[in-house]
Amino acid sequence: MRTKEVRPCLSTDEAAALAERVRARGGTVVFTNGVFDLLHPGHIRYLRDARALGDALIVAVNSDRSVRANKGPGRPINPERERAELLLGLAAVDAAVIFDEDTPHAIISRIQPDVLVKGADWGPDNIVGRDVVEARGGRVVRIDLAEGFSSTALVDRVRRVRG
Repeated sequence: MRTKEVRPCLSTDEAAALAERVRARGGTVVFTNGVFDLLHPGHIRYLRDARALGDALIVAVNSDRSVRANKGPGRPINPERERAELLLGLAAVDAAVIFDEDTPHAIISRIQPDVLVKGADWGPDNIVGRDVVEARGGRVVRIDLAEGFSSTALVDRVRRVRG
């Protein structure tokens, strides 16, 4: 049996070109970002719901450096390329791109998505890139998180078990 080859992670310019192609054929580009360190059912549901909002879902993955800057020296558990590869194996994800900044503002500005998606745990005024998306007539959607799922909780649980 032959295994399906995983799509490559895109550069920022390649992701922006993909977005332009989707829009050129009348499609809607959806964008979200995050660490996606330990995938769990909450991530799958979130990404599926995000993808349902348009014709292509681009996921920006925090680089290892930006994860450490945001979450501390104990994270990420999995390296950036492996996190992106896992996302690219999901049916809901059309493209993944790694970004190294502390926030996704620059990559959102470059890709210019039609829909920006974040979890409902983010306050409406705290969503980075909202200004960019709304300035071009796009919308920001906050998706409810699946209760009981959290990468941080998984990490904590593993650390407790290990002692």
